[in-house]
Amino acid sequence: MNTMAPTLAPRRALACCAGLFGGLLLGGPAFAQQGDPEATEVWAPEPVVVTPGEGRAPPSDAVVLFDGSGLSAWRHLDGRDAEWDVLDGVLTVVPGTGDIATRAGFGDVQLHVEWRSPDVVEGEGQGRGNSGVFLQGRYEVQVLDSYDNRTYSNGQAASLYKQAIPLANASRGPGAWQSYDIVFRAPRFSDDGAVASPATVTVFHNGVLVQDHVTLRGPTVYIGEPAYAPHGEREPIVLQDHDNPVSFRNIWLRELEP
Repeated sequence: MNTMAPTLAPRRALACCAGLFGGLLLGGPAFAQQGDPEATEVWAPEPVVVTPGEGRAPPSDAVVLFDGSGLSAWRHLDGRDAEWDVLDGVLTVVPGTGDIATRAGFGDVQLHVEWRSPDVVEGEGQGRGNSGVFLQGRYEVQVLDSYDNRTYSNGQAASLYKQAIPLANASRGPGAWQSYDIVFRAPRFSDDGAVASPATVTVFHNGVLVQDHVTLRGPTVYIGEPAYAPHGEREPIVLQDHDNPVSFRNIWLRELEP
């Protein structure tokens, strides 16, 4: 009787497993490590160089929409110069003056917005620190004081208003600065006006993923169901006057390739 066989068999199995897992650690199964690695190397195109901003500064390829120095990039929807307050580098809604929009239009963007609800809490639900960021003037990421302030879930801060509930409530308290980092892919329309591809939105609220590549069913509506209508490829970004003195700072975007 060969008394070594029971010992050798587990050792062979361990050696086989070690070879397999070693291959996996190198990037794939052991059998995939044969051949020329250069065959799967792609050298072109080479990504463009973008220098990240230090601290709160925007990256090198950003279009700066508000840096605290003025409102030259903005106007009211009726064409008036923007009448919201700018004080100490902060932009604040003047209730009753109306929404403001960028003078330029944009399509696919990475948008960074910092905002702050009033430190003095007044009202509740939708009446507390309410504003909004509208991509292409139509697709709203809700701004609201949602810190210990219950409202309908698809209308709280970082919701895609009346369409998508955020994955988490990442709100800071009243008077604290908050940030949205939004990736927006604009809808495309066929020549006959049909939707070739719908809009999608990803949102990080204070660094927390709260909307994960959500497909929009159409523009934001307050009553009823959304429905697309053809519009331009490049449309303004709009900040909402909802009669609450919400403040903004450090607004910039990066235009994305289709």
